[in-house]
Amino acid sequence: MTLAPGLYVTATPIGNAADISARALSVLREADGIIAEDTRVTGKLLTIHGISNTLIVYNDHNAPVQRPKILARLREGQRLALVTDAGTPLVSDPGYKLVREVSEEGLPVFAVPGPSAALAALSIAGLPSNKFLFAGFLPHKSGERKTVLESLRDIPASLILFESAQRLAASLADMASVLGNREAAVAREITKLHEEVKRGTLAELARFYADAPTPKGEVTLVVAPPEKARASTANADSLLRQALVHMPVSAAAALVAEATGENRRALYARALELKAEDE
Repeated sequence: MTLAPGLYVTATPIGNAADISARALSVLREADGIIAEDTRVTGKLLTIHGISNTLIVYNDHNAPVQRPKILARLREGQRLALVTDAGTPLVSDPGYKLVREVSEEGLPVFAVPGPSAALAALSIAGLPSNKFLFAGFLPHKSGERKTVLESLRDIPASLILFESAQRLAASLADMASVLGNREAAVAREITKLHEEVKRGTLAELARFYADAPTPKGEVTLVVAPPEKARASTANADSLLRQALVHMPVSAAAALVAEATGENRRALYARALELKAEDE
């Protein structure tokens, strides 16, 4: 594989080292350098896959100093891979400022997609997935956390959040208080040896983790949409299914959009999903 000059935003495993694409391995081998949050974490991954390359530390602390140096290398025509400690770069890490400045200079940025804890948790949560919002980490303090949750309360989509194991019980209790007793899933150690998904209402999960020993590992939360939004989604699905019996996808989406006021593009995408499910 011959790499063109540019920045390669490269997803790496969130746990299981085998969850890396052939393309990502090729990029990590052939790049002129690898930009990493923690060279110890990335170094272990490279060792597992027999890769030797130069590592460039880039994190919240040194980013203002490192960004100009990285940009200079890219201007020279180098090929650099950007990785995070786990998963897809720019999801709760400092990479977005780098990508933004590289793009503003008109330098190439390439996506090398792969694992993502947020999407992995959503895929196994058993909760609505046609609309979702990734809200990152909640604040540490309860008062600030509740304020953020208030801003998320009426969003008509499933919510995906990261949380530390130590704050899990308290955060779930605050979610139950602010968001209402919605269905939710706690996904822990996804793709690792002790992977676990616990499902229930927010109140049930809060009680469970308050009484249980503090869990270990990385935690991703998925919370169902408000009941009103779920009812609206179910109604749109029902109308789309009826319309798809008699007309093409585009016409069905247009008809249901007119009847419900829902976004036509979103309905078109959902209609394609429903059609695929029924085939």
